[in-house]
Amino acid sequence: MKETYYELMKDYPLPDCVRSLVAEELEKINADENTARKVIERCYEAYLRNLVEPGEAAGIVAAQSIGEPGTQMTMRTFHYAGVAEINVTLGLPRLIEILDVRKNPSTPMMTIRLIPEYAKDREKAREVANRIEATYVTDVAEIVTDLRRMQIVIKPDVKALERKGLDRDKLKKKIEKSLKIELEGVDGDFVLSIEEPSFKLLMDTFDKVKRLVVSGIKEIKRVIIRKEGDEYVLYTEGSNLKKVMKEKGVDYARTVTNNIYEIYEVLGIEAARNAVINEAISTLEEQGLEVDRRHIMLVADVMTADGDLKQIGRHGVAGEKHSILARAAFEMTVNNLLDAAVRGEVDELKGITENIIVGQPIKLGTGDVELVVKLFTGGDK
Repeated sequence: MKETYYELMKDYPLPDCVRSLVAEELEKINADENTARKVIERCYEAYLRNLVEPGEAAGIVAAQSIGEPGTQMTMRTFHYAGVAEINVTLGLPRLIEILDVRKNPSTPMMTIRLIPEYAKDREKAREVANRIEATYVTDVAEIVTDLRRMQIVIKPDVKALERKGLDRDKLKKKIEKSLKIELEGVDGDFVLSIEEPSFKLLMDTFDKVKRLVVSGIKEIKRVIIRKEGDEYVLYTEGSNLKKVMKEKGVDYARTVTNNIYEIYEVLGIEAARNAVINEAISTLEEQGLEVDRRHIMLVADVMTADGDLKQIGRHGVAGEKHSILARAAFEMTVNNLLDAAVRGEVDELKGITENIIVGQPIKLGTGDVELVVKLFTGGDK
């Protein structure tokens, strides 16, 4: 039956994705030929109405469509994401982070999906969480300084070690390896002696021991386990996509981070483009604002067109325009004009901004059409 619907659509120049969607919907209702023809005609009419007109200022429309709802966005930065109690940047600050492609977003987080074996079992999900979450020495032991003896005493908490899947030997080896020292065992505690009687050296070493990660991934500060449907999902404060994807039990194909630059470095430019689109749309929707996906897609395309991830701004897309006048009109006018003069650059006046500056018709709408009126002479009919 599906083949029949495709046959009926052969005279309509519709994109493959639209053809497939129409054929699926017609098959669901088991439409006869007459009904199918009417539906296809209506779909084709709707498709034609949605096409961009030749010469349409698509970039300006996209800027208006994103900018106008953006003025209604709140300046709230933090918000508790449901019961997970994980701080997330939202609203205008988050949209700015996305378009600026910040290498270090203010609240990086990951949504980690697990393979079926681990996703159905809370204990196994907890096991993965323990392997991922950064565990500091202070989480599993008490650290005391002895100023008289110039020593640092580490008192392991056996129950805390068990919860994190560690033991005293692992803790001792990790501290010794990281600090390149040897610990003495005294009454079940570990003692670190400072060779030189220096208070500053003692406190510096104390700070190093406190900040030492004994298990897990350093960037993952906290992991929350939540039940969603029939599977357990991990939410994290902090992000390290490359290391998390390698962990046993993690479904790397469904694991995501809100750090777009990290996605670009690990998965490439196409994944980063999709991340820009999805993050921008979810940020707007969270505020109750609806923006057509195609406007966001246009911005994402401009940011990733050269194969690199570029921000919208003077250090990215806006600052790298080919036109001297367009660069000067955006920011740092004098600097841009002086640099162009020193290099002997020539502006070919092919864009919008530069033509407006010099008072020429712009290449948009009717200005994009080159027509010459044919004058009638006496001999013409």
